[in-house]
Amino acid sequence: MLTLTWYVFDEPSGAFRDAAERCSQMSAGRYTIALTPLPTDADQQREQLVRRLAAADPDIDIIGMDVIWTAEFAEAGWILPWLASSSERVSKGRLPAANESARYKNRLWGVPFTSNAQLLWYRSDRVSSSPRTWNELIEKAETFGNPGNLQVQGQRYEGLTVFFISLLASAGGSVLDESGSAVSLEETPTVRALSLLKRIASSSVADPALAAAREDQARLTFETGGPTFMINYSFVWPSAHQNVPEMAAHMAFARWPSVDQNHTSRVAIGGLNLGVGAFTRNPDLAFEAAECLASKSNQIRAAKQGGLPPTLEALYDDLEVRKRFPFADILRETLRDAVLRPRTPVYNDISLAISRTLHPMRDIDPVRDAVRLRKAVNQALNSEGLL
Repeated sequence: MLTLTWYVFDEPSGAFRDAAERCSQMSAGRYTIALTPLPTDADQQREQLVRRLAAADPDIDIIGMDVIWTAEFAEAGWILPWLASSSERVSKGRLPAANESARYKNRLWGVPFTSNAQLLWYRSDRVSSSPRTWNELIEKAETFGNPGNLQVQGQRYEGLTVFFISLLASAGGSVLDESGSAVSLEETPTVRALSLLKRIASSSVADPALAAAREDQARLTFETGGPTFMINYSFVWPSAHQNVPEMAAHMAFARWPSVDQNHTSRVAIGGLNLGVGAFTRNPDLAFEAAECLASKSNQIRAAKQGGLPPTLEALYDDLEVRKRFPFADILRETLRDAVLRPRTPVYNDISLAISRTLHPMRDIDPVRDAVRLRKAVNQALNSEGLL
């Protein structure tokens, strides 16, 4: 039997493996899907894939692609575009931002499989309602007086870039213009976003380890019972209920805070798209298998077992998904308003430029660093110098 190899991160619940087995059975003997696990860390996943794809590895049939890789992989010729006839079919009913994350130069390069976006998590036994804006959140957190009462991501990595891009978008700005070929970073929204990063890091509730904080550190710290507020992805919900059920009973959720009262927040979308490797020996079967893997039943499976939000909008009304995600309505609303990170082949360099310019957050000078950031992103966009 012909084997198709699916390179994807090592999903711990077994949801991806079950999806592969189910699609293999449904192929009626025409193919079987074998998983090749990639590291959990997205940067390490990309590094392994880039090395293999740059060497024209024919063993890569299907790729579990982070939403930020589309432009880079497509421009390099490492993935195959979907035909127009199938593009409409596999995009139907999916979240618009998820679909856009898989598009580049007016072509579809992946089928959206899972999605994600950050929410605000808080202790309902300490506060009666969620703060609506970042200033309200900081002020409310400060009333408790303990360092680390607000958990966010501040390490020099992709999480800090996501934090800035979400603040910037919520302030009405963007890193690049609509064409993706020129720097935007307009002064007013950029300075507002940087000012909030500075205020968070300078607050009495900032974690002493903020400069090294990532999503999992925030989760673990929140589960100690000390913090009242946390910005993080949906994986923290099942984790808390499994690890500290007594605390999780008082765990509530809300939309990511706004920059001001007049505008809703807009956060960077995450998730996984399934692409077909450009050097596969069996492209037709690989496209068929990728579509099967991203089907409704497998998205429900990924949500139930792995806690991975779906890209099909209707599934946020599915009873099984809603049982897994009591916050399904808030998450869907957030994803409907979500923004893409810069859609450019040099996104990796741009992300490095952002995180290196803004780290550590406590040293940010909003006006000065707005200028520095614009220069650094422009150099990255034009591939000038090593970052």
